[in-house]
Amino acid sequence: MQIGDSIGLAWQTVKVNKLRTGITVAIIALGIMALIGIITAIEAMNQSLRESFSTMGANGFNIRFRERNFFMGGNNNRSVQKTTKSAQKVRTSNTGRFITYQEAVGFKRSYTYPATVSISLRGSFNETVQYITNEKAYKTNPNVAFQGGDENYLELNGYKMAAGRNFTLNEVETGRAVVVIGDEVLNRCFEGNAKKAIDKIVKIGNRPYLVIGVLEKKGASAFLNLDNVAITSYNNIRQVSSSIGTFSIGVMVSDYKLLDNAVGQATGVFRNIRKLDIQENDNFYIDKSDALAEKFIGFLSGITGSAAVIGLITLIGAAIGLMNIMLVAVTERTKEVGLSKAIGATSQTIRRQFLFESIIISLLGAAIGIVLGVVVGNIFGIILNTGFVIPWGWVFAGVIICFVTGLLAGVYPAGKAAKLDPIVALRYE
Repeated sequence: MQIGDSIGLAWQTVKVNKLRTGITVAIIALGIMALIGIITAIEAMNQSLRESFSTMGANGFNIRFRERNFFMGGNNNRSVQKTTKSAQKVRTSNTGRFITYQEAVGFKRSYTYPATVSISLRGSFNETVQYITNEKAYKTNPNVAFQGGDENYLELNGYKMAAGRNFTLNEVETGRAVVVIGDEVLNRCFEGNAKKAIDKIVKIGNRPYLVIGVLEKKGASAFLNLDNVAITSYNNIRQVSSSIGTFSIGVMVSDYKLLDNAVGQATGVFRNIRKLDIQENDNFYIDKSDALAEKFIGFLSGITGSAAVIGLITLIGAAIGLMNIMLVAVTERTKEVGLSKAIGATSQTIRRQFLFESIIISLLGAAIGIVLGVVVGNIFGIILNTGFVIPWGWVFAGVIICFVTGLLAGVYPAGKAAKLDPIVALRYE
């Protein structure tokens, strides 16, 4: 009997035993679905993270007073709970001190490398923007990010103007009450009409601002909403805020190849501004735009391992179940095996047929599990507003794993069937 005939006969046997096949396929499909589904969801999260954090592109970096920290899970309270003097001293040495207005402005004036420099100051992330007319009052939710920047802030953060204009140097230096609003604020306050918003007065908190520009829509992710923003000058934030936080400095070069040199010179300039001795460590942190997403993505790598473990455990259970089902099949078809051997079937043919049955069942489970996993994972991707994701590497890995699972699960039952004595098998009841 040829291999093709063995495969055809195995397929017919699989179709006849629908209940037994269906249960085994379902077990395997669940394992693969868990694996592919979680991996697909993680790929969607990774894509969303890159879009969220790489707003300045790969040729930019920021100077901050400390490294950005991301906390996941329930372990983020450990360092907060340490209140000893030694713990506080360690945190202070690792954190550095706030970047002041004088330091930020001094860096912008002193940095001579061919690059664009921007200064920014965070306001708050829970402001309300209101636009009041004679007929109606429009209002956003109290979750608008209110930021302060300079004339280069929009460019360095990847914003483009949909209407209106950018800040002038005079507006930045005097802290004039002007604002550029994001697309979501536009929709809430001006019903999406950008031209209508220009030169109108809105209230941010209880303070009036003149709208001078509207930003093009950038889109939101699960981690950042880049459209729910109101941006004024950093000097205005200094005037209206009761407490001033740390300044941030953004730098963007024209070519990615110049980035390392730009970082090196920025480090030297800022160390001089911070009056650091040559033996002292930096008390500030430089992070590259594309490195932010990679750092957060690193936190998700453990989830990938967990998904693999979940899928592996499920597949081990499925392999045991498949082996038991194939052993039952050998017992049920003992007389059939004896008849096949009596008319000339070899032990190799019998072994091959049972192996093919086991592999076919396993691959059916793989196919269904992969489809369901990709669908489930991309439902999560839709929530994150990302494109359709297929983790092809893991798809191929899933097929190979299921093939090996079916092969290993079928080896012992196939060997047992091949060793049956045809005379004894024919007399089996």
